[in-house]
Amino acid sequence: MHPSIDRLDDRLDEAWETLRGIPALDRIFYTASEAADFSVLWHTLGVVQAIVEDDPKIALALSAALGVESALINGPVKSLFKRSRPVHVGERPLNLRQPKTTSFPSGHASAAMVAAAMLSRRSGGPLWYVLAGIVALSRIHVRIHHGSDVAGGLIAGVALGAAARRLADAWH
Repeated sequence: MHPSIDRLDDRLDEAWETLRGIPALDRIFYTASEAADFSVLWHTLGVVQAIVEDDPKIALALSAALGVESALINGPVKSLFKRSRPVHVGERPLNLRQPKTTSFPSGHASAAMVAAAMLSRRSGGPLWYVLAGIVALSRIHVRIHHGSDVAGGLIAGVALGAAARRLADAWH
């Protein structure tokens, strides 16, 4: 990344340090980060929404959108940037998994925005985006992503989510 972006990331990480070590926040962010690994959180919520709405297409459309998002972000997009992840010394609370992919953009953030776009088609509206924001910010809190990685993931996720939503609306 560009040195000015690295400096902004360092400043954000320093400012965020005041929030780390607060037990309630650690629990929220570590739990959100772990629950969203491999988009398990989002797939589960899609199945629940499909059951409640009695429409299996909801879960199918969400899973398809998340599959495309993951293939794009964790494949060619991350390969373009090859950014290293933040360095974390010591043990992480809740033994959070350390990903093997490169850091930019955050796949958790992009998947969260895709999921929010798809889940909000039926119900919950802004609440899905609040949950997506918590998952995205969790990656900064747990020191697995830089702030710019999360911003890049959010931008990619908004674009992919809008496209997926348009396709799903046309299909449904």
